[in-house]
Amino acid sequence: MVTLTSAENALKTLYLGVVADQLNTNVNPLLARIAQTSSDVWGKEIRKLAPFGINGGIGAGTEDGELPGAASNNYAQFVLTLKNLYGTIEISDKAIRASQNSAGAFVNLLEAEMEGLIKASRFNFGRMLFGDGSGVIAKAASQAGNVITVDSVKNVIEGMVVDVVSATSQSVTVSARRITDVDRSAKTVTLSGASIAASTVAEGDYLTVQGSYGNELTGLGAIFGSSEKLYGLTRTANKWLAPYKATASAITDVVIQKAIDTLDEVAGSAADFIVCSAGVKRAYQEYLVTNRSNVDVMNLQGGYKAISYNGIPIVSDRFAPDGTMYILNTSDFHLHQLCDWRWLEGDDGRVIKQVANKPVYTATLVKYADMICDRPIGQAMISGITEK
Repeated sequence: MVTLTSAENALKTLYLGVVADQLNTNVNPLLARIAQTSSDVWGKEIRKLAPFGINGGIGAGTEDGELPGAASNNYAQFVLTLKNLYGTIEISDKAIRASQNSAGAFVNLLEAEMEGLIKASRFNFGRMLFGDGSGVIAKAASQAGNVITVDSVKNVIEGMVVDVVSATSQSVTVSARRITDVDRSAKTVTLSGASIAASTVAEGDYLTVQGSYGNELTGLGAIFGSSEKLYGLTRTANKWLAPYKATASAITDVVIQKAIDTLDEVAGSAADFIVCSAGVKRAYQEYLVTNRSNVDVMNLQGGYKAISYNGIPIVSDRFAPDGTMYILNTSDFHLHQLCDWRWLEGDDGRVIKQVANKPVYTATLVKYADMICDRPIGQAMISGITEK
């Protein structure tokens, strides 16, 4: 007979390893290239010494002159607070009781929940890699009842539970509403629940995943963004925090090579991964076909395929900003974590808990982590590209 105890054991022994592997390597090709480590984690913070420049203890002199003076490496300390990443599954008491006498039915029930969790996690963690940590997934343009027109629907999908945050007060004005419909042509999202009063949502207000405002991973948007601070340091006083940024209407081999050469000359950085929007990838493929160049295809870790530029994979990602290509040295990126994915356990060691006053049980996966790029100056972004 299937019981809550057997369900607990299944989640801990059968599903945890599989789900953790899926979330760590199969979210997208970029995450699969980023090393995950528990080093440099101190309590609730990541504190990492990042070298910049070169050792200054080098010089040339006379045969009997003084030796060069010592000048050690330059270091700066990056500081980030670990982000709290959660994924929750929910099973009703009725569903559990209905499958008590059928192990196969219960396994199907658990697998359906876990597959749903993995799908939602892939979407959200993939999105966070390109974010700036703010958690903003779209900005409101206008509101009519529960229908909100937004600037972009790239980061939203039916089923998400979202908040609306005032851009002026930074407070939540609409809380925990589920997206029931996305009109991708009109760029509108429809929220569940009671009708939202007129003028509650102002132009420029933020849509965020429930409770996530200011709590998401520090992604590429932070590295290439305009914020004065990065990892606790100011860009004005630390010019090496500024990555290479260029604009180009057409994407060509020369544009890509110029960015790669600049990274090598300025930072000694060897680009090994290129990620862009699907429209930019198509524009580059068209360029290759027009110039009668071969479109080389390569296999990547995790079963992904990519076209190649001089042996460097070019991958399109659904969350990459429109008209944008990132040229990265992925060895400079690390996902620092307190631990790998774990089930959230109570004092009694249970991972399945009843929701207060409801005939429903939940279990929550948790990971405390954030991403740091050791050498921002060794990364490049080309924007303004005309998509195809």
